[in-house]
Amino acid sequence: MARATLNGVVLADSEAVEIVEGCLYFPGDRVAVERLEPCRIRTICPWRGVATYYDVRVDDHVEPAAAWSYEEPKRRARRLEGHVAFWKAIDVEP
Repeated sequence: MARATLNGVVLADSEAVEIVEGCLYFPGDRVAVERLEPCRIRTICPWRGVATYYDVRVDDHVEPAAAWSYEEPKRRARRLEGHVAFWKAIDVEP
């Protein structure tokens, strides 16, 4: 079971993650979305599309722009639709 945690708090877990370029993308229904806060950061991937970033909050700790998703992925990346990935201080275990 893949799992993403911050300070011991589980942010996501699933046996059905998508792995792309070493990043694990968790199905949205397996993510603690109440811990994600939208931020202004966006990036563009030529084959995935526009990534929307989220700050991750656990109690008083906020990890800025530590999660992202592709709300409208390009055709080649459709399997990532509705999924969330994590990085920075988030501990992600496959």
